Amino acid sequence: MCAHSSGAMGFPLRLLAREVYDRVRAIKGDKQVALITGEERIEPPQARYYLCTAEAMPRNGLGDGGGKAFVALDEAQLGADRDRGHIFTDRLLHARGREETMILGAGTLEPLVRALVPQARIEERPRFSTLHHSGPVKLSRLPKRSAVVAFSIEQVYQTAELLRRFRGGAAVVMGALSPQTRNRQVELFQSGEVDYIVATDAIGMGLNLDVHHVAFAGLEKFDGVRQRRLTPAEMAQIAGRAGRHHTDGSFGTLSGNRGHAPLEFSDDEVYAIEQHRFAPLTKLYWRNPEPRFDSIDRLIADLEMRPDHPAMAAAPEAIDLAVLRRLAEDSEIREAARGHAQVRRFWEVCQLPDFRHQGSDAHARFVARLWRDLRDGHIGADFVANRIGELDRPEGDIDTLQGRLSAIRSWAYICQRPDWVLARDEMAARARAVEARLSDALHQRLTERFVNRRTSVLMRGMGKDAGLLRVKLEDDGRVMVEDHAIGHLEGFRFVVDQTAGQEDRKLMLAAAEKHMPALLAQKAQKLISSELGDVAITNGGLWRGDQQVATLERGKSASRPRLVMAKELGNLDPAHRAQLSEALDHWLEGALAPLAPLRAIEDATSDPEAGSEVRALLLTLAERGGSVPREEAGLANLPKERRPLLRKLGVSIGALDVFVPALLRPAARKLLHELGLDRRPVSETMAPVIAGGRQLPAGYRRAGEQAVRLDMAEKLFRAAHEQRLKIADTKDVRGFAIDTALATSMGLAPESFRALMKDAGFRQGEPVAMAEGAYGPPRPVPWTWRPPRKDFRPARHPQQGKDRGKGWGKPDAKAKGRPQRESRPAGDHRPATGNAFAGLADLLGSNN
Repeated sequence: MCAHSSGAMGFPLRLLAREVYDRVRAIKGDKQVALITGEERIEPPQARYYLCTAEAMPRNGLGDGGGKAFVALDEAQLGADRDRGHIFTDRLLHARGREETMILGAGTLEPLVRALVPQARIEERPRFSTLHHSGPVKLSRLPKRSAVVAFSIEQVYQTAELLRRFRGGAAVVMGALSPQTRNRQVELFQSGEVDYIVATDAIGMGLNLDVHHVAFAGLEKFDGVRQRRLTPAEMAQIAGRAGRHHTDGSFGTLSGNRGHAPLEFSDDEVYAIEQHRFAPLTKLYWRNPEPRFDSIDRLIADLEMRPDHPAMAAAPEAIDLAVLRRLAEDSEIREAARGHAQVRRFWEVCQLPDFRHQGSDAHARFVARLWRDLRDGHIGADFVANRIGELDRPEGDIDTLQGRLSAIRSWAYICQRPDWVLARDEMAARARAVEARLSDALHQRLTERFVNRRTSVLMRGMGKDAGLLRVKLEDDGRVMVEDHAIGHLEGFRFVVDQTAGQEDRKLMLAAAEKHMPALLAQKAQKLISSELGDVAITNGGLWRGDQQVATLERGKSASRPRLVMAKELGNLDPAHRAQLSEALDHWLEGALAPLAPLRAIEDATSDPEAGSEVRALLLTLAERGGSVPREEAGLANLPKERRPLLRKLGVSIGALDVFVPALLRPAARKLLHELGLDRRPVSETMAPVIAGGRQLPAGYRRAGEQAVRLDMAEKLFRAAHEQRLKIADTKDVRGFAIDTALATSMGLAPESFRALMKDAGFRQGEPVAMAEGAYGPPRPVPWTWRPPRKDFRPARHPQQGKDRGKGWGKPDAKAKGRPQRESRPAGDHRPATGNAFAGLADLLGSNN
């Protein structure tokens, strides 16, 4: 093209058009080269060379005699594509250069080119390198410089996560990514920062990579109509990414997919790919490229016309025609779209690409709103600026940013139209700037999730007794094992010392792997101490004195916050900043150790084997910082066989509260408060008994004018129940004694003790007067007990079962919903307790 005085090329991808635009601009200069895509338009007044997507190729000026000197169409075999085929077929039939026209495509297109363009001269360009089938391979044994191709976003993420875990990371390329994000992800791979790239089948077109091996994670895909197996030509298009120029490549499948049938190429498929022999195409899709705009009905009829050539077939209904049909049923829209100009304008609006991939219904609603704004003129610049500004938010996860990128691409397309938006150039520039910022943020999220830059992996082959060896990190960074230097730490990367004795090398390396977390933490602590001094978690961030070093944003769970460096540290050089960030990450992991019980609970909430009742209780505990009143815990619905799992997770089911004792420690409570997970006041010492106030600190239960720590309150309840169980062996029904020494030692006042015990169902009786003439200490004040709620029952007497000491305070299924009666010897006519009459007597007595 550059050898001609002017030219135009049509590409299947915006990414390819941009890549060739940059190359031609380097040769011809900025003023002579134009780039036209759906979302981007760079067209200098003196431009002579046009690089476009196939859809954006201007049909006027490309015909015989009146257009560019040279015209080319790339990947012309896409004329057989269900969605875009009619576009490529139209360009193949009508795009012509004055001096030369090139139709670039696969060999399978040759018979159709001969049928449709008889005057064309067919030239072949053989592949210099060879492809060979290497068979299935496990992900853990995948060779370096490999590309893994998957056919769903879920599979892409899963594979990239595994490569991060086992091989340090992978770049990710999907069709939904913006060109900027794809380019930066590709650069991660091309620069050697990662040795693996995971992609959808979008990698098969337009990406020239330094790939040596292509591994298929699947051999089926959904083509918009059904799930089907890839054709040999499609397999070859993807496998052909392996090898470049004279460098040979290989292809195969991933093995070890649990729950799925083994992936295997058939012998015929392997032969076709290796020998480049494929069945020729039989049809190209066609749609009338010049419909009439007299009315909507005439437009639809023209678009539904069938081709008159046997080499072409009517195109399936594309989304633009589906939207046109759907909106034509709206009487208001049909009334507004009258006349040649309005029908043409309406059809142009319907051709807005579905960047969001939400389907024809949702896309039709968006197009309908756009048409109502456009039918009488232009869209105001302020309105467009507000819509673009709403999307200019680089925070969020990968899926959120992808959604915003898709939305901003729609507005970029709208802003490129010559007569749709006021202040078009300014709005288009704003849309491109927002897309660039969102692309940068998405690249950062992908890199954070799928690339591990903090540590090198000291892998397998751990010695049997490696954990018993002594490992030490010297001040100069050397790693010493049993007084032998086996390597050193460069930043947080372990480098093996080649001078170490070969005989002991495996065992020493295994010991280093075993102790690597502690070594890295030690290194991180030294780095933090030397660079930042004392660091503390305060008010949702990391602070050094009055200076905020980083903020803590919510991560995968509440107890796993994500660290974001403070803006003030942005002036540090990138290498030093990266080291500092890694050091803080390691320090943070150690500082959050008191929240390990909470993490275990959060992890268990996603375990389907735990059961919905347990997961509901664990979710409540996690949200409330490790404690919940018993009446709000839903224990009545919790099966008994699930309770051992709670005990394994450190959850205690008490008489009045369900709580995690490990989270009652001062360090854990302070962390929860500083992270913003529990806004209640914090007791610095978490003393057993404190003075009560209007708002109690976390982990305490009110007891009269005082408050008792939950675990200490349960200790008092257990002691009282033990006394109650002892008296059950006798015929004495006057009550049982409770030793108040433990409460007194805690600092609990008698009135507070009585109030606390009353909440648990214990009531103090009247003192027993000594008989006349009796001597000695007075008889202890008797206590009685009855369940404070329906889901509570006393422990059974040893003679009534074998579970003495187990299960006090458990629900009694047989007695659920009716009062419990005390057993008493015959002839005892004192008022009964534990029934409705006794409750009425208590109420009357209290009123008196």
